[in-house]
Amino acid sequence: MAPADRFRFLNALGLLAVSAVLVTAFVDQLAFNDLPCPLCILQRAGFLGVAAGLALNVKFGPRPSHYGVMILSSLAGAGVSVRQTLLHIIPGEGAYGDAFFGLHFYAWALILFMVCITGTAALLLFDRQFEATSAPVPRGVSVLGHLAVAMVLLLALGNGVSTVLECGGGLCPDNPTGYMLIDDGTVGRLLGK
Repeated sequence: MAPADRFRFLNALGLLAVSAVLVTAFVDQLAFNDLPCPLCILQRAGFLGVAAGLALNVKFGPRPSHYGVMILSSLAGAGVSVRQTLLHIIPGEGAYGDAFFGLHFYAWALILFMVCITGTAALLLFDRQFEATSAPVPRGVSVLGHLAVAMVLLLALGNGVSTVLECGGGLCPDNPTGYMLIDDGTVGRLLGK
């Protein structure tokens, strides 16, 4: 297997890992009615940005610019995570959302964005992955890569629809309690109910 193919495979695995993060947040939202706040939605967008860089590497082969997308998205997401963490460490403010293994999702997001930055920087150290190759991508890498890309696209669509339902066409509430478009009957009217 050529170095670029090995790194495509690693990027596909990374894409599955980011998908797992998004699935966990989405399941918490749907199963436990733990609706994401505006900062939570921005953190999910940061993970989708990381996923976009990984997907570009899977689809088109590793490129420094794709890794750059991952690092910039991780930095933006980490900045939002730090902001939310700082908001909730003020005495008397309380935390937002459920805890997961003792930490809230925004604290986990910060940790995972730091892991993404570190992992991406480590991957950039391997120059041979950027060498041009004319060999076709091995079938195993291609299948896993396509499945990983399809999964993250479905998660992006699901999170987008969820955000529109939650926030309507305007600003999202700071502490959401329901889906604005469902609660006010807009969705029912659109569906003819």
